[in-house]
Amino acid sequence: MGTGVDPVLLEVFNNLFMSIAEQMGARLEATAQSVNIKERLDFSCALFDPDGYLVANAPHMPVHLGSMGSTIREVIRRNPESLRPGDVYAVNDPYHGGTHLPDVTVVTPVFGAEGDRPVFFVASRGHHAEIGGITPGSMPAASRHVDEEGVLFDNWLLVHGGRFLEEQTRRLLAEAPYPSRAPEVNLADLRAQIAANAKGAREVARMIDHFGLDVVRAYMGHVRDNAEQAIRAVVGSLRDGSAHYEMDSGAVVAVRIEVDRERRSAVVDFTGTSAQLGTNFNAPSSVATAAVLYVFRTLVAADIPLNDGCLVPLRIVIPPDTMLSPTHPAAVVAGNVETSQAITGALYQALGVQAEGSGTMNNVTFGDDRRQYYETVSSGSGAGDGFDGTSVVQTHMTNSRMTDPEVLEWRFPVLLEEFAIRRGSGGAGTWRGGDGAVRRLRFREPMTVTTLSGHRRVPPYGMAGGEPGALGENTVRRASGEVERLHGCDAVRMGPGDELVIRTPGGGGYGPPARG
Repeated sequence: MGTGVDPVLLEVFNNLFMSIAEQMGARLEATAQSVNIKERLDFSCALFDPDGYLVANAPHMPVHLGSMGSTIREVIRRNPESLRPGDVYAVNDPYHGGTHLPDVTVVTPVFGAEGDRPVFFVASRGHHAEIGGITPGSMPAASRHVDEEGVLFDNWLLVHGGRFLEEQTRRLLAEAPYPSRAPEVNLADLRAQIAANAKGAREVARMIDHFGLDVVRAYMGHVRDNAEQAIRAVVGSLRDGSAHYEMDSGAVVAVRIEVDRERRSAVVDFTGTSAQLGTNFNAPSSVATAAVLYVFRTLVAADIPLNDGCLVPLRIVIPPDTMLSPTHPAAVVAGNVETSQAITGALYQALGVQAEGSGTMNNVTFGDDRRQYYETVSSGSGAGDGFDGTSVVQTHMTNSRMTDPEVLEWRFPVLLEEFAIRRGSGGAGTWRGGDGAVRRLRFREPMTVTTLSGHRRVPPYGMAGGEPGALGENTVRRASGEVERLHGCDAVRMGPGDELVIRTPGGGGYGPPARG
């Protein structure tokens, strides 16, 4: 078999690479212990080339997939001569390839027959719903220093020579300034991630045995080149645009997109974005890159893998000392989940493609010293030219499930009293925005609840004359009947019989509404 590009084989390898990532995800889902990974599927798996660039992924979490390459490249950079077969690394350091501390990436180099240098990397990123920090569930509303957000895995050697370094990892989880409350669950999920990577490594080895390393390497490049050309075709039809996207806190994501139609390339410039924040809404630059990759990939109608080839026609400019380029010890836990959505909203606004799709993940965390739970609550997606938004759906940078009520109530002392469409919350327009959700949880034991959410002050924008979506709202209804309104980012103690009520935003409408 030759190494030149063949259209039929290109499609075969497109699907083969993606299939390996999907098999990794199936292994991780089957072997994980935590509800967050096993039930909500808050994880991502992907394949990377020897230089750490994304080749293919399963359709998991966009905010993970576009940012994992930075993690791989940091592992390569910091271990240039020490990568060996049988070694596995764990990383969540937001200043060296990570995004926020709950997202732990497990990285496995895959070696060929010669064994001197990796021929591939496989990686799995899982959101650990407890990794330490100042509040149960590791998504604190008030963190101001990264140590307050949990345990840091900085280029951590997790497996050495095929041996899981359990005791060393257990000490790391226990000896941080704010240690993990669930180290056994962390260790179980890390083993599941190792197992998922082992599955990927075996499938890569089988592929190389079948096709030959030269052919696999060649089609790795062809798949990326195909993605590059698909993006260039789209970019060539775009116009310059800009956006000044204000978040509830007053922080601004500014972006300008300048298109060179002749070269079919574009500059995505975030100059003008707010300076590094004192809050935890700072987002590492890899998160901004993930948002750019996601948005431009959605502009392509063809069925191509999301990979780093999509970024070749794009030059991303992120100035230093901004909320998109934080430095240690800036807090970042909300950056991955909330600021990523703001970046996405700013990009779609600049491109004029789609109204805002709620612009928040509506993060809810609750727990105590024994049990911790995390979820993102669905909301409405934005409308566009020719289509309505979708009601009660995970939008843009998140792509997780809601936990089944039976599992939720079995594993945690809560009752799911209501999960319903929030009728009329989508923005009106020629094409209407999707409606948000209403979610009511009644607590049966004392717990601490933390919320990280947006568009509680600034409504999700409409486009081309469409109206904005409804604001979100977080409230507590006490067992006594008293109602307390929460801030978008807040922490509150819940007692038996107290209810948490989350009303998520609707998506913006597109085009002027009909009158009459």
